[in-house]
Amino acid sequence: MTEELVLQIGTNALQTMVYLAGPVLLAAMAVGIVISILQAITQINEQTLTFIPKMIAVILVLVIMAPWMLKIMQEYAISIFGGAGELIH
Repeated sequence: MTEELVLQIGTNALQTMVYLAGPVLLAAMAVGIVISILQAITQINEQTLTFIPKMIAVILVLVIMAPWMLKIMQEYAISIFGGAGELIH
């Protein structure tokens, strides 16, 4: 196993992780910003108010993006297990 191969595997792992976590994190962040702006406008300073909308947004994103996320995970697993022979030398 060469250094280039290790770096490529690590890069692919990080890239896959960003692809999978990105939409969920962006949705939670967007909902958090909107709720924070509404709290600033209405001067309601309740910390627990953002929890339920964020949770709903994350669940919706997971439901909508699940087929795409599963495809990305399958492609990554196939590339890792398919190239396992190269890792042995």
